Parts: sequence; C-alpha cells; structure tokens
Amino acid sequence: MINKVAIYGQYLHADTIAIYKQLINLLDQSGISFSVENQFKQLLQEHGVVEQSHGFTSLDDSYDLLLSIGGDGTILRAVVYIGGLDIPVIGINSGRLGFLATVQKDSLEQAIERLVNGEYTLSKRSLLTATPMGHDDLNPNFALNEVTVSRYNTTSMIQIETHLNNELLTSYWADGLIISTPTGSTGYSLSCGGPVISPSTGALVLTPIAPHNLNARPLVIPDTTEIKIKVIGREESFLTSLDNRISSFPNETEVIVKKASFTIDLVSFKDQSFIKTIRHKLLWGEDKRN
Repeated sequence: MINKVAIYGQYLHADTIAIYKQLINLLDQSGISFSVENQFKQLLQEHGVVEQSHGFTSLDDSYDLLLSIGGDGTILRAVVYIGGLDIPVIGINSGRLGFLATVQKDSLEQAIERLVNGEYTLSKRSLLTATPMGHDDLNPNFALNEVTVSRYNTTSMIQIETHLNNELLTSYWADGLIISTPTGSTGYSLSCGGPVISPSTGALVLTPIAPHNLNARPLVIPDTTEIKIKVIGREESFLTSLDNRISSFPNETEVIVKKASFTIDLVSFKDQSFIKTIRHKLLWGEDKRN
C-alpha cells in the first residue's frame, strides 16, 4: 500500500505546470503524503504549484515510492537518491522519447488510481558500479544505464585496454567505451550501434565509441563479469561517466566495473511491456507493409 511518496523533478516549464498541479491534487485526494526534493520544491513554490510541503535532500525506507517527473534523464538522476533502499520508481514523462518514463501526462489520473489500488508490478533493473583504483571512489558509485570512459580535452582517440575477469580482451582505439546494462541498451549504447537487450537478461554489453579498430564490434557478456579498463592517451586525463555524472581521472588509472549488489525497481502496469515500448518508441511497427 502506498502512503508516502517522494517527488523529484529538474525543470519547470510553462506547458508542464498543469501536470504538477494535477499530480499534487491527485495525491491530496488519495490521502497520500508527499515530500518534494528541496531544489525542485522551490521551483514549484515560486510558480504557485504548492504552498506548503515537506522537502528532502535524502530518502529513507519510510517512503513507498519515488515519482520522477521529466524524461529518462530525470529518472537517472532520481535513482541516485534511492541506492539500495528498495524504493520503487515510476516516471511521468514530460520529456521526449521516454523509455523509462512510461506514464504519459494524459494518463496521469489513471496511473495514480492504479498505484492506490496496487494494480502494478515491479521490474527489477540491474546497475553497475565503477571503482577507480588509487583514487577516491566515485560518489554515488552506481549507474542504471551505463558506465562510459571517453577522451577528455582532445580530438585524438584514446587506447582503452580492457580485461574481462583478468583476461585481456583487447585494446580499443576509439573515442571511448560504453559498458551498458540491459536498461541502458536503448540509450547511448544503441546510438553507437549496440544491441537492444531485454531488461531481464543477465548480461552487459561493451560498445566502443567510433572505434578505429574496424573489426571492433559490440560484445555481450554475462553480468557476472568483472571488467577492468585502463585508458592511455595523449592528454593527462580521461573522463568517466556514470549515467549523467562525470568525473576525470589521470591516464592509466585502472577502473573496475561490475554489477552492483542491489537493484532498482521500476513500476509498470499490466498494459505496458518492454516489447510494446520498443515497438512504439523505436517505430518497429511503422513499416507500411504491416
């Protein structure tokens, strides 16, 4: 049963104010208490969406659900507040494509009703951790979509020495390397030629970015694999990103990437499925012969 929810958003536009007002009214009518992330709460108060509400800078296990309002990027930022707390996430799509934010704004009332009635399921999604050896750990040290290493401050390619379970795979000569979860397979990895992977698959995919090794192709591996990468390049540093959070490290820093010990639960309804989502979002059903 849902009694208390957290609300997270990043932006407030003139054409989305009505969505937030409707959401607040629906929660009030359903008797669900809510807290709004502090910075987002200030935006809502400035535009008269809420008058008084609790704010949060971090979450605890007293919350039953996190409502993310925006696109997929907003969900990626929202899960940072959850970590291993087992708080389910549902995304209300006020953005563009929305693979993860599956609730459309015109079905918001129906979605809240389903949540109140418990008419939903949870889809468990694996995450990745990245540990730069000899440096302070990245914080927070997990990613829902992908961990990426890439060139920094240069147009020159970099060399990415890659080991799988301590066995040398190859040295990619490329602009970077994406290590993606099944959830992230429809994101950056897909844009670089990676495969689409069903969320329940126990796999990861290595996708090089603009590789100069012309025979380098995306590689699907078991999600039990420990991946060790070392970047060598002309500049002193390289970039490491966990979803949309970026840090830089000195060349030849070894980064260990592996599956996280916890998962994130995404809320879905019975009329939603991964197959329906990719058919709709990737326009797989738009062939005129169908």
